Amino acid sequence: MKLGFVSAILEEADFREVIDTASELGYECVEVACWPKAKAERRYAGVSHIDVGDLDDTAAKEILDYCREKKVEISSLAFYPNTMDGNLEKRAANIAHLYKVINASKKLGVNLVTTFIGRDQTKTVEANLELVKEIWPPILRYAEEQKVRIAIENCPMLFGEDQWPGGQNLMTTPVIWEKVFQILDSDYIGINYDPSHFVWQMIDYIQPLYQFREKIFHVHYKDIKLYPEKLKQCGTMAYPLQYMSPKLPGLGDVDWGRYVSALTDIGYEGYTCIEVEDKAFEGSKDRVYDSLELSLRYMRQFVI
Repeated sequence: MKLGFVSAILEEADFREVIDTASELGYECVEVACWPKAKAERRYAGVSHIDVGDLDDTAAKEILDYCREKKVEISSLAFYPNTMDGNLEKRAANIAHLYKVINASKKLGVNLVTTFIGRDQTKTVEANLELVKEIWPPILRYAEEQKVRIAIENCPMLFGEDQWPGGQNLMTTPVIWEKVFQILDSDYIGINYDPSHFVWQMIDYIQPLYQFREKIFHVHYKDIKLYPEKLKQCGTMAYPLQYMSPKLPGLGDVDWGRYVSALTDIGYEGYTCIEVEDKAFEGSKDRVYDSLELSLRYMRQFVI
């Protein structure tokens, strides 16, 4: 396994600065944020460290040469939109940019895109599965033609009132994974596995690693801290951020020894990336740098 981080936390940096940071700290890879160049609609989105809309052969060569020089690989190109948004204009724009990310991933020889499947947050799971049948087969066929795999993260995108009631990403549980993989029967769609989202959903985050071992294309290391006293007051049907918060690996409730042990059990040898969303480390550039250094130091006891 190779250890990296998600570049979105370095939102003020350019691509070379991201790679420099990874190299200086001792990371082996980076999951590179590739949003359109526009104002972000939410935290950790809207970051663009590679402009996929203007990536010609010269720019691609410069990116790859710099990565080789610094001995840092690109684990995937990351774009986490809502491709099944109930707003058809937003949906179309997100899908159009996703195609550009797929093209860039091929051009760079990365051949992996990490993303969400999306969800119309006002509709039922059943209705959204019908949307998957409508929206995703053309995207997946194109990815297959380009030989670029798609890894769907299991984040529900349900944290506050603007994402209520259903959240903005359908592929949140093993039960739904099975249904989506039946609809999209392809070796080119899989999972970007983040255990933290299972913690606050009260789902076992170890067993699905074994069940879906052939579908795990990419791995995230992010922790979640549950606050039992808050949970007792508001219950699981409250906005999730009322009773939990994202933390650096080792500062929350994930048992990282068990998690990485299970990854070794299934023979996973791919990319694993720390995702920093801990508000305690957002105060300054120095604090962000500290978060990457501390996370690396902690995870190195499991991933060498």
